Amino acid sequence: MTRWMGWTVLPVILGACAKSSEPIMLGTLERDRITVPAEASERIIRIDVSEGDELKAGQSILALDTRRIDASIEQATADVRGAQAVLDELLHGRREEVIDAARAQLTGATARAVNARRERDRAAEIRKRGLNAQADLDRTETALGSAEAERDAARANLAEFLNGSRIENIELAEASLAARRAMLEQLQLTRQRYSVVSAENGRIDSIPFKLGNQPAAGAILASLLTGPIYARVYVPASQRNAMAIGSRCNVQITGSEHSYKASVRSIRSDPAFTPYFALTGDDASRLAYRSEIVLDEDAGADLPVGQPVQVNCAATDTPARY
Repeated sequence: MTRWMGWTVLPVILGACAKSSEPIMLGTLERDRITVPAEASERIIRIDVSEGDELKAGQSILALDTRRIDASIEQATADVRGAQAVLDELLHGRREEVIDAARAQLTGATARAVNARRERDRAAEIRKRGLNAQADLDRTETALGSAEAERDAARANLAEFLNGSRIENIELAEASLAARRAMLEQLQLTRQRYSVVSAENGRIDSIPFKLGNQPAAGAILASLLTGPIYARVYVPASQRNAMAIGSRCNVQITGSEHSYKASVRSIRSDPAFTPYFALTGDDASRLAYRSEIVLDEDAGADLPVGQPVQVNCAATDTPARY
């Protein structure tokens, strides 16, 4: 009787030893996370989704108040039109009416200069006779100098209109127009980001703010979970050589009896210290390599992220038993 019981207990002990020797890796269930920051500190005027909603790429999430940036865009548009007008004037030259007005200004300035010279000559002749004061002659000299300067300025102004614009002035106007157009384009691109949309297909994980809130610039407006579900585990150095990209594994959520087929997507080449939740046995003091193991497509997208998992990559032909 004792011998028969011994032979009965032995397979159980051997099975338990084999079972405990299977390389089990611990980690968490994850999905890639995308965060959307606030482009500016503006009030939230519309929220189109709720946490947990499934979204398609390009679907609206929320919108910020655009009145302030719309005013900036209008101002930038006006600046572009003004710079374009300046450049067109330099390229096409002055209108004939403007040139005629410049000629008239030169004619008037020339006549005033001639009259001022005559007044100065008369004052000088009278001064020679001692019939006026030196101050009277000085005033006529000053008036003559002012009239001649006005005449010269009118002549130079007409010459500029007739000769056309210098190439340097045209290039300066072109650069000014390009800078204003770039500013307008930047404002328009920023304006588009005031309407927050989903960059990829995914699920809304969190929306921290409520309708009417005014988050600070750079604050996270929404967080999305995208891509396939994967297990993020830490591979002990003793098992690193046995794993490769594409290796098949079994993934089991802690507390569940069902396991999922998966394949290794990535393994970090640089080791890190083992995280606290993966400290088991002799591996507690060793380095580990972070790995991502993607569940097969038929695993289902409703699995909760953040759940602790156990991964076995040693035997994948049969469901894992832990």
